[in-house]
Amino acid sequence: MWIADGWKDYELLSCGGGEKLERWDNQILVRPDPQAIWQVERSALWRKANARYSRSQTGGGHWEKNSLPQSWPIHYKELTFQVKPMNFKHTGLFPEQAVNWDFAMEAIRKADRPIRVLNLFAYTGGATVACAKAGASVCHVDAAKGMVAWAKENARLSGLADAPIRWIVDDCAKFVEREIRRGKTYDAIIMDPPSYGRGPGGEVWKLEENLFPFVRLCSQVLSDKPLFVLINSYTTGLAPSVLGYILHLLVGERFGGKVTWDELGLPCTESGMALPCGATGRWVSE
Repeated sequence: MWIADGWKDYELLSCGGGEKLERWDNQILVRPDPQAIWQVERSALWRKANARYSRSQTGGGHWEKNSLPQSWPIHYKELTFQVKPMNFKHTGLFPEQAVNWDFAMEAIRKADRPIRVLNLFAYTGGATVACAKAGASVCHVDAAKGMVAWAKENARLSGLADAPIRWIVDDCAKFVEREIRRGKTYDAIIMDPPSYGRGPGGEVWKLEENLFPFVRLCSQVLSDKPLFVLINSYTTGLAPSVLGYILHLLVGERFGGKVTWDELGLPCTESGMALPCGATGRWVSE
């Protein structure tokens, strides 16, 4: 398991009973988590949380807030992000992705050449900000206008307002198809596709059906000397090795290099265990 243990402003304090107790800087949140199915004796800190997300029996849910700012900044090493509790339990940041930010930043800095990164399903720009901070030029693509605006704010907070970042609001597959026609190429690709979703034109996305052809499409915009390709997945039941095999078939067999895969995890202060938080596959040149 690749564990995101470099945080100071974020901490997984406890988890169990289908929930996790987290510290986001000075704010304590309780959120649902489908992996934390074991039972845990809840300390008094659980009752002192600033807010708790409760699921509704009819779907969705809502925040029960005691005292919580509308948004606030948190820091990861040299990066800064704006956190904001959203309708569907999210905060705008997946802290376990810090291990991938570290991986990408190290690869870009070691490359010692200009690197062009394509970040697809880029959300609020965690990977975009990390890659730009390491000196890469980045193309950030997400279908949600509000998420792209949020990512711009994260870039500004991290001192990257004038960094070479293209901000694109578009369907990721349609954008890649246009880049292929334009002859554009990238040295690194990062993608964080949803388990299920609908495109702007009502197109249905199902990860199990669409991921392989999508990665095959994206492989057509890789440069002649690609640096890395990274795939994230939060689909329950999809093994990390599946991501690795896709990368081996579509990238490794063409460019050589090395493919690795694993679960992502967050260290839990109370138990000493690590909470599983999805999977990642990585292809890197050698």
